Amino acid sequence: MSTVSTDPNRVLVFDTTLRDGEQSPGASMNLAEKVEVARTLDALGVDVIEAGFAIASPDDFNAIQAVAKEVQRSRVCSLARSLKGDIDRAAAAVQPAGARGRVHVFLATSAIHRTFKLNKAKDEIVKQAREAVAYAAGLCADVEFSPEDASRTEPEFLAEVVQAVIEAGARTVNIPDTVGYAYPSDYADLITYLKAHVANIDRAVISVHCHNDLGLAVANSLAAVRAGARQIECTINGIGERAGNAALEEVVMAMRVRKDQFAGITTGIESQRLYAASRLVQSITGLPLQRNKAIVGDNAFAHESGIHQHGVLKNPECYEIMTPASVGVPATTMVLGKHSGKAAVEKRLGSLGVTVQEADMARLMEAFKTLADKKKEVYDGDLIALVEEVVRGTTLSMWTLDYLHTSAGTGAVATATVRLRKGDTVVTDAATGDGPVDAVVQSLNRICQVDGTIEDYRLRAVTRGGDAQGEVSIRARIADRTVGGKGLSTDIVQASAQAYLDAINRAQAMVAKLNYQTAPQ
Repeated sequence: MSTVSTDPNRVLVFDTTLRDGEQSPGASMNLAEKVEVARTLDALGVDVIEAGFAIASPDDFNAIQAVAKEVQRSRVCSLARSLKGDIDRAAAAVQPAGARGRVHVFLATSAIHRTFKLNKAKDEIVKQAREAVAYAAGLCADVEFSPEDASRTEPEFLAEVVQAVIEAGARTVNIPDTVGYAYPSDYADLITYLKAHVANIDRAVISVHCHNDLGLAVANSLAAVRAGARQIECTINGIGERAGNAALEEVVMAMRVRKDQFAGITTGIESQRLYAASRLVQSITGLPLQRNKAIVGDNAFAHESGIHQHGVLKNPECYEIMTPASVGVPATTMVLGKHSGKAAVEKRLGSLGVTVQEADMARLMEAFKTLADKKKEVYDGDLIALVEEVVRGTTLSMWTLDYLHTSAGTGAVATATVRLRKGDTVVTDAATGDGPVDAVVQSLNRICQVDGTIEDYRLRAVTRGGDAQGEVSIRARIADRTVGGKGLSTDIVQASAQAYLDAINRAQAMVAKLNYQTAPQ
């Protein structure tokens, strides 16, 4: 069981992919997907999983409860404003986790928030924070408190608030850089100041939660650890609101590789699982990962320069400061084909950190054989994409694509004829558009009776070769909601149709959120 560490060199990893990460536009996950990510985080060795904001909606509450029931090692946390109703809901959501449950209470403290958002004086802030934490501590033994916008709060007042909430029962105090304003040396100085000016600071773990608006989230987090912080709040791939959060894989490997700067520092992360976790989150959210992303990007261990290649062949340490195996990049490019069987596919999926239930394997193998007939070789990227399309996609399926035909050319009006199926209902329609993809979008809008547009469109080849599958990731605006969608096919127009239909299904499956204030921490 993860517990508050008494080891002064142990840095706890608090993952908020399911809460702050999901606040990325288009990154919404359904319950089954959240549970799957939580299982992966648990296996990765994450100390705390922030599974959601319980009062935000029934969906969030149910997802937190499901995660609390599922994970075996990690603590499970729910965010809550400093209001009794929020705290009641959060405590109930994490209750299935028992002693591993955590309630994370927050309240803004900076002058700009006090004046324009809360309209409260300093003494009112201290009182509300203290009472909220005391109330939460009566419901849940493990309470964390975050003074929102801490990095822009007057240090003297911040110290007063931190001391008050520790007295009230907070076991962790988080010092968030909510808007990504901090600079590493200043942020480290703030942690040092609190350690010197909060009398009871030794009774709580100092945590940091950094946003990446200036590209400094990882640097700020690492600077805080050097100053004495012992919990980092982060997300897989650094996803999150606006420019995102500190990337879990980057902070973990930076501390591990640069032992000269982090002498004796350890985490509980099993780093060889990082690559699989990264690819899972990318696959489920549909948020593309840039090829040159540190640690887990496609180019992270690629060398094109002849000088670099020569050095790596002589000794990888010439140009690699960590090994691919240390973060779980598959060491083999074993190729599967149409003659490969279920055992080979399962073994390869296992090496990629992907688990498929027996009930889903028959469907997956059917899709695998179909793909293998189209391609001479099926690679790791193909397999991961198939799992997303065939297994995870079934949890969202409402409308399914039954038939697609497009016609386009120079001087011709692009047209698309689409047939969709929903249960026993089959609907066919056609439309024109500015190119075949736009014609498909218009057809799908007509059949599904939605008013939607694509706001962002990205296409990448999942694997190499002329027969590579194209993966289309989109962000669409449908019924006043921003949703993500993803499609996969050797035909990019078909992949585009699947991606937009996926976005429509997600939009129609979403339960309207209650009109509660969100947490932009």
